[in-house]
Amino acid sequence: MSWNRPGKVSNDTNRTPQGRLDPNGQRYKTQLPLDIHFLLTAWGKEASLQHTIAGWMMRILEDTPIFPAGLLNKRTADVFHPDETVEVGLTQLTTEELFRIWEVIGNNAYQISVPYVARFVRIESEHLLAEGKPIQERTLDVWDLESP
Repeated sequence: MSWNRPGKVSNDTNRTPQGRLDPNGQRYKTQLPLDIHFLLTAWGKEASLQHTIAGWMMRILEDTPIFPAGLLNKRTADVFHPDETVEVGLTQLTTEELFRIWEVIGNNAYQISVPYVARFVRIESEHLLAEGKPIQERTLDVWDLESP
């Protein structure tokens, strides 16, 4: 389950790096960095068991919040490059997001859940970056701003 996060404000600017080179030296378009929001849900027959499971999940993720490529590639090989990682951390839900969850799951179906975010998951493009010829000549037009 994901939520839109409008109104995120950044006070810094970073240059987007060029796309990654493949083994043949071809350059692809830049990566799409995503923050993936999800809920970890503890299931158990009793509330005390659900709380124990939720606490255990949270402790494990707090102790090891960075997932290396070796772990991320266990299910499907070569999705993540050896130098890539994903950081997972707690996040908060707004009141509106909580209402949306309740609308979707209905009454009596909710289990104890904890909101998390996987930060900066990079999705690579499958499109090659078009390269133009080197610039041969520059033209600069200059005019007086006060002239009509």
